[in-house]
Amino acid sequence: MVFCGRVNPITGSLDWIEEDENYDYHQEISRSSYADMLHDNDRNTKYYQGIRAAVKRVKERGEEAIVLDIGTGTGLLSMMAVRAGADYCYAIEVFKPMADAAVQIVKANGFGDKIRVINKHSTEVSVGSDGDMRQRANILITELFDTELIGEGALPSYEHAQHNLMQEHWEAVPHRATVYAQVVESHRLWSWNKLFSMHLDCGTIKPPPEMQSCPGAPSVCDVQLSQLSPGDFTPLSGIHVVFRVDFSKQVSSTPVSHIVSFRSLANGTAQWRDHWMQCVYFLPEEIKVTQGEDFSLVAHQDDYCLWYNLTKPSAADSPAESPACHCGSHIIWNRPRFGELNDQNRMEKYQEALKKVLRPGSVCLCVSDGSLLPIMAHFIGASQVFTLESSSMAHQLMDKLLQANNLKETIHILQKSPDKVTTADLGERKVTTLIGEPFFTTSLLPWHNLCFWYSRTALSENLTKDCTVLPMSASLFVLAVEFKRMCVGSCIGHRDPPKDLWRIRSPCGSCEGFDVRIMDEMIKKSLDFRESQEAEPHPLWEYPCTALSDPTKLLTFDFRENIPTEDLKAEGSLNLVRSGVCHGVVLWMAYQLTEDTSISTGLLQLSEETGDCQWYPHSKQGIYFFTSPWTLEPSPTVSLNSIIYELTFKPQLGDLRMSFICKSSHSGS
Repeated sequence: MVFCGRVNPITGSLDWIEEDENYDYHQEISRSSYADMLHDNDRNTKYYQGIRAAVKRVKERGEEAIVLDIGTGTGLLSMMAVRAGADYCYAIEVFKPMADAAVQIVKANGFGDKIRVINKHSTEVSVGSDGDMRQRANILITELFDTELIGEGALPSYEHAQHNLMQEHWEAVPHRATVYAQVVESHRLWSWNKLFSMHLDCGTIKPPPEMQSCPGAPSVCDVQLSQLSPGDFTPLSGIHVVFRVDFSKQVSSTPVSHIVSFRSLANGTAQWRDHWMQCVYFLPEEIKVTQGEDFSLVAHQDDYCLWYNLTKPSAADSPAESPACHCGSHIIWNRPRFGELNDQNRMEKYQEALKKVLRPGSVCLCVSDGSLLPIMAHFIGASQVFTLESSSMAHQLMDKLLQANNLKETIHILQKSPDKVTTADLGERKVTTLIGEPFFTTSLLPWHNLCFWYSRTALSENLTKDCTVLPMSASLFVLAVEFKRMCVGSCIGHRDPPKDLWRIRSPCGSCEGFDVRIMDEMIKKSLDFRESQEAEPHPLWEYPCTALSDPTKLLTFDFRENIPTEDLKAEGSLNLVRSGVCHGVVLWMAYQLTEDTSISTGLLQLSEETGDCQWYPHSKQGIYFFTSPWTLEPSPTVSLNSIIYELTFKPQLGDLRMSFICKSSHSGS
């Protein structure tokens, strides 16, 4: 057994948990994305076509076809190469569990004498009579790409392999990559990168100037752009080729800039660009663009990332450093959090709720990370306002917000854990109104924000007997869904969002005629170790789905009371309202701010006619995937078609345990 230290996102404490010695091994395997890639038929077909063409060209030159496959995974591409006529393959896989599986898969498919699996990083592979490879290769096959093309270190890996592991002339699959870009204006996506001024009846909350001038986070923003409305952005340029990489020639990882000149198509504010319909890069600042004006889009590239600048042609050659946040907000807040803070409708709900609970003599304490609620509470009329921040960085960010709104001497920041707050910290007064969104940066799943409940309990000695708590309560909801097939282009890369979300947990069986059940079994064992009984976070606004059941309330957590000592349990069955293939269930939280005001972090709207769902876009929902999809239909008899659930919330551990079981008269989809 081993002890693993991890932060409990619900309690906020560091828990030392005794785990099986194979815990890390199972975590790595169960959370890998190999099955998702193997389900991508379009990707597999195109790779197979490219491999056959490369082997044919080598054979036509009268040479042996020797393949180097970097990042082989299951060995699929190496097996394709052998079936296409390659004489020998060296398949490199650094992840040992997958390398071991690849050895078994290759052998099970009858290619053990043609493929050698090497469990090393490609930069550690040697060539020679006593080396890992007996000879250099003349066909280079790789799957090292993410949405950004180079984000997984593809260029250094190519550069090393071409120098050290390849013959003088080689074929490459993929042969070439092209990055396209388009300059656009998008208020919606810009709201994920900058904090806007929030105009409310009670007053205007201003962002700090330092935040507005900050270039933001250096990381690319991956989204399913196919799920955005065309009205969400305005094209300011055509679609341009930014640069190409020819993998059949020597690749360099040396930093370089690529300049694209264009004439603007419309008036607007240039904010971001995208390629592959998956990738958004935010400009360091907004730039006003006039129709017909000439500009240069400059793409800066190092060995691991890309960043962009938009300049006048005369300044296109100016060097530009990779963007880095200097205001702190892009470090503390992720992009959905920016969107949440900029959500006018959401903020107006909080404003109306605060107006109902605050009084001129109210002593108000806010428990949420980097929230605007303390400023709203002051505007509405609370006599004293405190905000509890969990870290020094959150403290500094809140300090900048208060200074920008001339409230630095009015609202008091406490950088303490809730159980360490004293009456002296509160000016020898007790809190009459405890508020929170709630939001905490450590939260991954919807119920992790129950940290607010733990904070409320720890603060109980500092609350008046009739203290008003906002939100009053939270409820956990569930909905059975069928994920729709998304008609978007194939995405290459381990970290790209899957086209069909449910496939990340679905077994493959056979892929392009190759038996990969050994991988399925390996992943199943690791899922059964724990992951199959857990939900995982996903932003469902990016993944269309159809509701098969009614939204069902499972548990309610009353924040007006301390956390109970006994477990909270729920069991029952979901009421199916339409037929379909059930891939799993979605879980989310809804917060009752006051008796007549609530906010959902999940389902916002449901079409009774079609079952189409509209999801809250600023946080992730919890998805509990079934190992295999189930064909379900409404039935008067629960025993024929139903989803049986059992949930237990264990307050002492801050743990939510769940089980969902499909009972169907059909065996599957």
